Amino acid sequence: MPVVTAIAMYVVIWWIALFAVLPLGTKPVADADSQTGWRGAPEQPQMLRKALITTVVAAVIWLGVYLMISSGWISFRAGWMSMRE
Repeated sequence: MPVVTAIAMYVVIWWIALFAVLPLGTKPVADADSQTGWRGAPEQPQMLRKALITTVVAAVIWLGVYLMISSGWISFRAGWMSMRE
């Protein structure tokens, strides 16, 4: 797999994993706004911790994808029409 493709895949997997990790451990603000009732952003979002968790999760997922592609189980070299035959 070319290096640029591997990096692009990791970036895409990292962003998807980030959106899965973001809601974990968030607690809303204790006091809602008196006029709107909206609680807004969480008090302690812990973004550095979530970025580190996302990096580890994305690395594990990327390694699995890389192993599947490099093993030949999934091939991007064969065209769609050749897989139908």
